[in-house]
Amino acid sequence: MNPLKIFCFLALVIAVASANKHGKNKDNAGPNSLKPTDWLSVEELQSMTAIDDITLQQLENISVEDAERKIEKIYHLSQINHALEPSYVPSPSNVPVMLMKPNGQSQQTNLNELVEAAKQQPNFGDEEVTIFITGMPQTSSAVSKANKKLVQAYMQRYNGQQQPINGNKDYDYGSSQGNQGVTSSEEDYSESWKNQKSTKGNLVIINLGSTLTNMKRFALLDVEQTGNMIGKTLVQLTNEVDVPQEIIHIVAQGIGAQVAGAAGRQYKRLTGHQLRRITALDPSKIFAKNRNALTGLARGDADFVDAIHTSTCGMGTRQRVGDVDFYVNGPASTAPGTNNVVEASMRATRYFAESLRPGNERNFPAVAANSLNQYENNEGNGKRAYMGIATDFDLEGDYILKVNPKSPFGKSAPAQKQSTYHGLHQSWKSGKNQNQE
Repeated sequence: MNPLKIFCFLALVIAVASANKHGKNKDNAGPNSLKPTDWLSVEELQSMTAIDDITLQQLENISVEDAERKIEKIYHLSQINHALEPSYVPSPSNVPVMLMKPNGQSQQTNLNELVEAAKQQPNFGDEEVTIFITGMPQTSSAVSKANKKLVQAYMQRYNGQQQPINGNKDYDYGSSQGNQGVTSSEEDYSESWKNQKSTKGNLVIINLGSTLTNMKRFALLDVEQTGNMIGKTLVQLTNEVDVPQEIIHIVAQGIGAQVAGAAGRQYKRLTGHQLRRITALDPSKIFAKNRNALTGLARGDADFVDAIHTSTCGMGTRQRVGDVDFYVNGPASTAPGTNNVVEASMRATRYFAESLRPGNERNFPAVAANSLNQYENNEGNGKRAYMGIATDFDLEGDYILKVNPKSPFGKSAPAQKQSTYHGLHQSWKSGKNQNQE
């Protein structure tokens, strides 16, 4: 039988059995009861939608609050007795890969042909290599737009394309035709363009999201096996194309961020070395987990792991996954200005893309804090930090920041012009200089 079709029924049986087992124990009653039937009624459990009956389009067409409740219920029930076990691993021949060329065109291949394609690229691996792992299919306009923004930003960063879009056709980073046009916004450009420092690199897009065509595949994705598959490919890049681990930066989105953690561990197992950096863009919840093994992204999977959380109660997780975790508007909030949970999750990609633009690297100042209340009451601690490409590698802990609801998203006013604690809370050195004045 379909494991997702019987999932809610199994969860119901477990919940009722647990309730019957402890029902006579008065100590289990009260507001802190751990009985599943005190979290959800039997009627709610019976009426819940099976995961494979949920579509990305449905999540986009309901309110953020309704989608969050639906996802949270299914997620928590999936953790009861590990009701879901991972079973989907895409074939490497079915995972599309694009290598972006300096002229904006892309060379299309698949995961099992990536190494041979890289060998054909002149000077591949001489500079930084960014591996972008997508986490959702581009059937969603929010996903498509966010991914395009990120690719465009990297093309501008690596190849000096200030205006990467011309013509009337939609820009498709999966097209060999290159930059064809998508509506630009203020986040795309910066007054500091003329002062841009030269940054060179290669961008590789592993379009894992295109294989996750429905919520069933998303929920049942075997994070560890998929990550191992990508990790082996990265090892081949090192061994056959001479790409050292010190210049590999994985930028991964949603469930792709969890896969990146497994890829980093596999790389270390096979080489004895760690990748330089993994950046997680709204790392997602993991519904299906192996019973006897930890899975997903964690600090230690690369020399430095940073995460941007924008949909902790929806598609994303509030669980700490990195050396430093940035929570936009706090650890229990949704990115402002978004209409659904998919768009909220994609905001992490948009924020990171904005930070890539020359002059925008410090658009997202953040303060170390454990809650939005602590942040708003000026009770944060430590030096000011910046979310995005310019995040310092020595950062640790939880950081909170606020953003604008529309592009440009970063609150980048110079610190000395801001009267608030968050504006003045720069670094220890700048604070010392201000006191001396």
